[in-house]
Parts: sequence; C-alpha cells; structure tokens
Amino acid sequence: MSTIEYKVCTKITQRAELGKKKYKTTMDRKDLTKLQWLKHAQEEAMDLAVYLEKLIEEEENDIQGAEQV
Repeated sequence: MSTIEYKVCTKITQRAELGKKKYKTTMDRKDLTKLQWLKHAQEEAMDLAVYLEKLIEEEENDIQGAEQV
C-alpha cells in the first residue's frame, strides 16, 4: 500500500469513528431505504461539486492574477 492509500484508509477510519460518536450508528445500519441512501449520496456529491467549483475559481483567479503581472 502506498503512503497515499494509507492516508486515505486512516481518514476513512477516523471519519467512521466520528460518525459513530455523532450519529450513534455505523454504515451497517438498516433503518434507511435504498432511496434514502441514494439521496444522501447525491447530497454529498452536490457538496463536492460546490467545493470543486470554489477551488477551480480560486485557481483561475490565481492564474489570471499571475498573467497580469
């Protein structure tokens, strides 16, 4: 396993522990329907798209600023 993969695994473990503390359950829970899981996943994907857009705009602004110098 590479150091990058190890870091990702560590972060997943930490996130699972945080989620268990916060929500008092794990991903083994059975109280959500497939549709509810899909909606949760969609919401997470939309959040990711927003974060990516912000970073893209910042990079584009940095590039434009550097080109004007």
